[in-house]
Amino acid sequence: QVQLVESGGGLVQAGDSLRLSCAALGRTFSSYGMAWFRQAPGKERDFVAAISWTVSITRYADSVKGRFTISRDFAKNTVYLQMNSLKPEDTAVYYCAATNMGIGIGTETTAYASWGQGTQVTVSS
Repeated sequence: QVQLVESGGGLVQAGDSLRLSCAALGRTFSSYGMAWFRQAPGKERDFVAAISWTVSITRYADSVKGRFTISRDFAKNTVYLQMNSLKPEDTAVYYCAATNMGIGIGTETTAYASWGQGTQVTVSS
């Protein structure tokens, strides 16, 4: 497993942007597919975006397509989630996750063995 540390959350207004970061410590970062999930109070943890270990493949939830962008910097062992045009319904705790299964763009939480501690994103209307 790989240790993940998220940062970049905060309180913003609707329409604003935020960039979340997830630093991977320990194992070889380049061999892991990376993803972001989010969990609102009282709801399940939902898939947001994923990027394969090859970097050439990304996947997004329909609710964030066109607004969020996932990327990774191998030199910094970090994956990012750029969030634009934020909406109140984007409010949640955002979690970073890593997997070494397949090409690494699964949408189910069970596909990921390593998780960060989460970072809160709050979007006010």
